[in-house]
Amino acid sequence: MVGELEFEKPVIELRKKIAGLKEFTKDADVDLSSEIDKLEARLEKLEADIYDHLKPWDRVQIARHPGRPTTLDYISLLFTDFFECHGDRTYADDEAIVGGIAKFRGLPITVIGHQRGKDTKENIRRNFGMPHPEGYRKALRLMKQADKFRRPIICFIDTKGAYPGKAAEERGQSEAIARNLFEMASLKVPVVCIVIGEGGSGGALALGVGNHIHMLENSTYSVISPEGAAAILWKDATQAKKAAESMKITAPDLKKLGVVDEIIPEVKGGAHKDVKAQAEEIETILFQSLKELRMLNEEQLVAHRYDKYKSIGEYSFIKEVIGVN
Repeated sequence: MVGELEFEKPVIELRKKIAGLKEFTKDADVDLSSEIDKLEARLEKLEADIYDHLKPWDRVQIARHPGRPTTLDYISLLFTDFFECHGDRTYADDEAIVGGIAKFRGLPITVIGHQRGKDTKENIRRNFGMPHPEGYRKALRLMKQADKFRRPIICFIDTKGAYPGKAAEERGQSEAIARNLFEMASLKVPVVCIVIGEGGSGGALALGVGNHIHMLENSTYSVISPEGAAAILWKDATQAKKAAESMKITAPDLKKLGVVDEIIPEVKGGAHKDVKAQAEEIETILFQSLKELRMLNEEQLVAHRYDKYKSIGEYSFIKEVIGVN
C-alpha cells in the first residue's frame, strides 16, 4: 500500500482479514459475525498497543508520511478569505514557502508556512519544501506587513531544512535565516508557531521564533535529521533509529524540555488519517493561544517572547569566568 508504515503492517493485515470475512459473509450468505466481532476486538486492542506506545522513530515516519497534511491543507480548513502573497520584492517567488492574509474566526491574520508537494511533480516545483533565501525573505516581508497593520502571525513549520545548494548559499541563505530570527524576536504582534510535520534545523527555526510554539503529537523538531546525526556520531546513517531515540526530537520530549508550549493531539494513526478532524484540534489550540496573547500589549509581547527563549534549557551564570564582581 502507498504510504504504508512498517510498524502499521500488523494493523493493516488484520483490517484486510476482517474486510475479507465481511465480503465472504455477504457473498456466501454465511454468518461469521462472532468471528468478525472477535477480530474487531483484537484490532482495537492492537491499535491501542501500537498507536499509544509509538517510539521516536515511528513518529519520524509519521511526520514524513507522503499523505500528511500540508500548510495549504490546513489553510483551507482553518481560515477564510485567504489571499496568497508572492515574491520577496528582491529576487523571486519561492514556492517552498506560502503566505498571505486571511481571517481566523473573523480576525484578520497573516499566515505563513513551509509547503511541500503531494507528488513528484509538485515536490520538484516546491523544492520538496526546502526554501531558498527568497522564501525566507518573502516570509519576513509578510511578517513586517503584519506588524505594521497589527495582524497576529501564524506560522506552520514543515521542512527537512533550508535548501543547502550552491545557488542558495550564493544568495545568502545563512543571512536570510539569521535575519528572520533577529526580526521575529522584536515583532510587536502575537506570533504562534505550529510544527505540523518535520521541523528541521535552521530552515524550521526561521519561522519558529514565536510567543507560543505548539507541535502536533507525531511531528518532530530537531537541529539535524536522525540520519544526519547518525552519520556524524557513528559514521553510519543506518543508525538513524538509534539517533532518534537519543536526540529528544518528538513532541513529548520537547514538551518536557520546555521548548514546546502545547502538544496538539493527532487522530489515531496520524493526521493523514482524518485531515478535517486534525484541523479542528489545531483550531482549538490556536484560538486559545490568540485569546491569551491578544491580552498583551506590544511591549509585553516582545518581553513574553524574550522570556520564553531565555527560560529554555538549563545553564549556570559563573561570575568568576567573566570577571563580574
